[in-house]
Amino acid sequence: MDKNTKIKLTKDINITELDGEKVMVDFETGKYFIIKGCGNDIWDMLSEEISPAEIIDKLLAEYDVSREECEQSVMDFLGKMEEYNFI
Repeated sequence: MDKNTKIKLTKDINITELDGEKVMVDFETGKYFIIKGCGNDIWDMLSEEISPAEIIDKLLAEYDVSREECEQSVMDFLGKMEEYNFI
């Protein structure tokens, strides 16, 4: 995935928030997922079209983390979202 490509959520998933975590159920596949930490922030950003580079910049402004670590974590997270056809 290119860091400048615009992406957004493409699948309607049932989401419940519990103690700062998002619990999601994909009724099409029967799978459920739990997202916590900055994954919540990334998920929320995906509600509108945004590029991975923009997500990385926003997270770097909010969290004390190296650019390299942030980029790797964001791209890994987005890779999983793409694998599950959420984006």
